[in-house]
Amino acid sequence: MATQKPPGQSIRDFATWQPVLRLLRAAKADKAGTGPMRVAGRIGRGGWSLALPHPAPPPGRAFQTEDIQDELDAVERVRTAMTEVGVDDISFTAEIEPTGTTVLRLLGPSPAVEPGIGTPHPGALVLVEGSLPEPWRRLPGPTREARPASSADPELLERTLRERLPDAIGATEAEIAAAEARLGVRLPEELKVLYRVTRARWEDWGDDCEAANGVFEAARCELSSVDDLYMAEASTRHYRWEHAAMEAVVTPPDAAVQGVVGSPGWIVFGENGGGDQLAVDLTPGPRGHTGQIILLSHEESIGADLLADSLTDWVLDRETPERRHRREEPLLVAHVNHASIKSVREAAHPDLEVLSIGVWDGAPFSLSPVVGLPRLRTLAAYAGTLADPLEVAELSGLEFLELGPQDWRALLDADAVPRSLLAASITAYADHDPLPIVAIANEILALWDRPQIIQTVLEGNLGPLA
Repeated sequence: MATQKPPGQSIRDFATWQPVLRLLRAAKADKAGTGPMRVAGRIGRGGWSLALPHPAPPPGRAFQTEDIQDELDAVERVRTAMTEVGVDDISFTAEIEPTGTTVLRLLGPSPAVEPGIGTPHPGALVLVEGSLPEPWRRLPGPTREARPASSADPELLERTLRERLPDAIGATEAEIAAAEARLGVRLPEELKVLYRVTRARWEDWGDDCEAANGVFEAARCELSSVDDLYMAEASTRHYRWEHAAMEAVVTPPDAAVQGVVGSPGWIVFGENGGGDQLAVDLTPGPRGHTGQIILLSHEESIGADLLADSLTDWVLDRETPERRHRREEPLLVAHVNHASIKSVREAAHPDLEVLSIGVWDGAPFSLSPVVGLPRLRTLAAYAGTLADPLEVAELSGLEFLELGPQDWRALLDADAVPRSLLAASITAYADHDPLPIVAIANEILALWDRPQIIQTVLEGNLGPLA
């Protein structure tokens, strides 16, 4: 009888990883020399990154999962083991001798490290527990002078909805009050009218899809129930540190909607059927109206689009006047590269928040033009673009720093890593050995006494290459 392994042990069992490693070895067999072969990858519950070729389907047939069944089975074997220990994402690297003898290193995870994107390298290092990128900390500006649009007409809205939904079950005043207590705000009158006509609970429709569709058509969206209303605060919008730190919140003086990530005044009441949320806006921009209808795109993390000046306008499908926004100058986010701004000096100004130095074929840049800028909080620089990496230490307000391994090495050796950082990232490419990158990441994490990326070493033999 086979011995049962205790729960959680299979992730550290070399046999769990053998199918994945064999596939990776076979994929590199044509390029293998006489020495050891190095392979690496990442497997997560939501996806995986393995350097495996995918065969082209026969002419006239679309690609099917059966075409990569071996890969799917190998990945699922690892995922099952990950589930046993509650791990969402794990990277690995392995050295495989021509004889099949293999040393496998599992990298992490660490609660202080975000998963990498498409590579086995670590993602952003969160140096201060619970810290948020600046745009996610930004609250909307005051809106004391904002008023409802003249088109807001609760009586007309109610008549229209009752004509469209004569048999709907409306929410009681107690149910509306309960929603207000849960949200911590008073619902605007138009939204109350909507739910007095229909509380939009699925239990009221049972299996009657036509009744549900009738409500959705009347409200012109997939209407949430009165119990499911929620505030689209910043915490409801997903982010990765290395992306979010590159953003800036901007609300032009003629904007109808504030350019924040989220707001305690954005009451989400439905979806558009494509994954985007519709909300009533109680914190409008300088040229907006209280109670206007906005759309929060699932493809964006900052700001929202104006759909209608009022819920009445939205339900009656009235056209909303187009509003054009002036571009804010100077730019709060500057991209210095061969196709954009051509120098750090050109990018420098007192309001600069984010400096990104990208692909550049000329002489490396000095950071002296941006030293002392009061709002500069993010620097990202490609390898070889900084004339002196130690100038980074003079940027006293940095919250996020992204550099290549060599520039990080220079800062670490000089004990010059800015201690103002909340998070950091190491730029690494697919062909970079993950182990040196992990070593640098652990040195950075140690400066803040954060959890390390633990290496688990497993040894085994894959047998001869078929």
